[in-house]
Amino acid sequence: MASGQPNAENRGRTGAVLALAGLLLWGLCPIAARAGMLSWHHHKADSSAQGKGTVASQPPAFSIPVEPLGFYSPGPYYLGQREALVSLDFVDENRLLFTFRAPGLIHRAVGSDSERQIRAEVLTLPQGAIETEALWTLHDHDRYLWMLHNGYFLLRDENALKEGDSKLALRPLLEFPGPLLSIEMDPGQKYVVTNSFEPLPVKPQEDQVPSPSTAEADVSTDDKQESDKRDIVLRILDRTSGRVMLVSRVRSQVHLPINSDGYVETLPDKPREWLLSFDLFAGGSKVLGQVDSSCQPPIEFLSHDRAIVNTCVFENGRRLVALSTEGHKLWESASPATQIWPILVMSPDGSRLARETLILDHSVEDFGHALDAQDVKGQMVEVFDAAGGKLLLQAPANPILDGGGNVAISPSGKRVAILNAGAIDIYEFKQSEPVSPAR
Repeated sequence: MASGQPNAENRGRTGAVLALAGLLLWGLCPIAARAGMLSWHHHKADSSAQGKGTVASQPPAFSIPVEPLGFYSPGPYYLGQREALVSLDFVDENRLLFTFRAPGLIHRAVGSDSERQIRAEVLTLPQGAIETEALWTLHDHDRYLWMLHNGYFLLRDENALKEGDSKLALRPLLEFPGPLLSIEMDPGQKYVVTNSFEPLPVKPQEDQVPSPSTAEADVSTDDKQESDKRDIVLRILDRTSGRVMLVSRVRSQVHLPINSDGYVETLPDKPREWLLSFDLFAGGSKVLGQVDSSCQPPIEFLSHDRAIVNTCVFENGRRLVALSTEGHKLWESASPATQIWPILVMSPDGSRLARETLILDHSVEDFGHALDAQDVKGQMVEVFDAAGGKLLLQAPANPILDGGGNVAISPSGKRVAILNAGAIDIYEFKQSEPVSPAR
């Protein structure tokens, strides 16, 4: 069987394992993001939470002012809502795709409360001139754009997924029976992992991706009635053909780190210890290692044979741990307890890694401590060399966007773009070395 294609014998086992992963998902939440643990009082928020933060460890090579592009910083009202207000991405080494919420353009007589318009602009570097632009109408507030290789991108709107190009032309790609909750891809972007909120098994309409059959749905009749006849459906699809390789109904949204050979699960072992199991599509599994973490640590693939684990260290911040798919620890980097809600951004070639976090004015000493918006003093971006973990850059991001989208890394890893203080700052590094297989 070809690599990356689950066989029929393993399909049932994989579905059960993924359902278990859904049950364990609670631990994936960042330290203060769990329900009831973070108290945002918007009437108390002030401009201090939108400050510039720290000074960058090196000056940008050049900057592009964003006000002439039509972008204005969102107010502190949005802090804590984790909305996707911006998406900053490299089309190639010399062009940026900058998309952002365009306020004041919705006609409420015909638009719903969740409807919004997004302005999209392709900018040439270093001048920042607009090469092409478009206006999109979207219908929710979650992440909407994922950059692909060779200047293409995926655009999500409710249950529809479209593919766009550098001219901002869009074509339909996939349609789901219900709203898409999340999208992930392997480093080679061959496969797409989706979570969607869908009705109970019905015959899919024409051009929709198929749903699990009733036999595949691991939900009792009573459970179905209690869930208001909807479930979360997890799929692995071939991005080019749309072919469904795996489909399973799960009890909660599942984060599934995947490469072309399989996917990684984090399984509880001992108190505050987790096993990392690499389950192969061709059959079988192997243990990559064990990590200490006071939460279920999320994992991302940096490249085909390297992964990064984002662990929680109780009362002492977080730690990034880089591993190879052969189970070797490559490097690690700690962050203090004053940095929360980490978001990771990887370069397409796997050579660079950016971690952005919110900066608090005090440590988070326990998971039950409620935070106020006034506790947040800034947003920090740290850029690492993915091969050895060397810290290349520390820089602020402003406005604070806890939903991310304000950091981008170029295809070669040579440039990093950060939205900060009324401009897109472009930082440059020496050409990264080609990523060799991890040993």
